[in-house]
Amino acid sequence: MGLTDSCSLFFPHFVSLSRHMEAKNQTTEFVMVGFATHPELQNLIFVVTFIMYMVSLMGNILISATVWLDPVLHTPMYNFISNLSLVDICYTTITIPKMLKNLLSQDRTISFTGCAAQLYFLLFLGTTECFLLAAMAYDRVLAICNPLRYVVLMNKSLCVQLVAGSWVSGLLLSLGQTSLIFTLPFCGDNRINYFFCDIPPLLTLACGDTTLNEIAVFVAGMLITLIPSLLILGSYIHIISTILKITSAQGRHKAFSTCSSHLIVITLFYGSASAMYLRPRSSYTPESDKFLALLYSVVTPTLNPIIYSLRSKDINRALRRVITSNIFLLKI
Repeated sequence: MGLTDSCSLFFPHFVSLSRHMEAKNQTTEFVMVGFATHPELQNLIFVVTFIMYMVSLMGNILISATVWLDPVLHTPMYNFISNLSLVDICYTTITIPKMLKNLLSQDRTISFTGCAAQLYFLLFLGTTECFLLAAMAYDRVLAICNPLRYVVLMNKSLCVQLVAGSWVSGLLLSLGQTSLIFTLPFCGDNRINYFFCDIPPLLTLACGDTTLNEIAVFVAGMLITLIPSLLILGSYIHIISTILKITSAQGRHKAFSTCSSHLIVITLFYGSASAMYLRPRSSYTPESDKFLALLYSVVTPTLNPIIYSLRSKDINRALRRVITSNIFLLKI
């Protein structure tokens, strides 16, 4: 079952919209140029990307499974981490297998609907991750600034609402973004100088004046990133002010270590995403941006489970418990 078929099952309104948009355009398919302009690097890129994809997939599945199987990790913080891992699993699976196929194949085409679906899910998952990271920052504020009331304030109901709100926000906001792009006419060159369908390379292929669309996409992107960013910034200002009031060095170190992993992940995610999207079109350079896209679409999802597993003693202990119990069950 292809990406378009899957969409027709779970997102019928999206497929109907994409077919309506396709009817307005002369272009019925796109060609992914990818790294064909660097034939000497294609084999190396394939091997490195495949290894990182496998590491990302196994690492994120392992973290999600561990959180699910170990009752000790049934807490809001690890529920957020598990959902973040699920986002990374889906995000890489939307882009990397198609990219790997294109590196080995002469047929690099993708249908109009398939391209719209790919962009939609990328924006959906990216937006969801933005709001999940903001929810995790709020969770850390409560844990550090109100430790005695943390269990009461961050209860199961609130945790579920924050997680569900993140997914629903991504689901709805990405539809508007995708519509803004694919209501543009595509009637000329159909070669996407990229390895997946993304906003900057698609805007370069659109016929006619795209100024209003660029402004709308930029404003929508700012809102999607700015609101979570402000929430995260405000959370960490509060966290830092609380940590500075702790008198003992050991206490300060313990408080900071509880949010250091989250800080690293935020820096990686927002740093690479901002460098890609929050720029004027004049600074868009396809060749350099393809390698930048590898950073946020491959490297970051690979590093996330490594960061959390290395810096979390609870996850390390839970991993050992899960592995030990499974080995014991296999022996029986």
